[in-house]
Amino acid sequence: MTRVEQLEEAVDSLAAEEYRQFRNWFLERDWAAWDRQIEADSASGKLDFLLNEAEEEKRQGRLRPL
Repeated sequence: MTRVEQLEEAVDSLAAEEYRQFRNWFLERDWAAWDRQIEADSASGKLDFLLNEAEEEKRQGRLRPL
């Protein structure tokens, strides 16, 4: 049995409250990793194209209020 299969089995055996706690922990962990990746991409300049596009739209008067 693979580790993933073992984890699946363990998760399937959780009581409803334990599953809720695990799911919340996992989602928080996933979002934290996503945040770190966005911060790293921003710091490295990978997202600069988004700023450039927004500045160009603003320059051409094509921005709409949110």
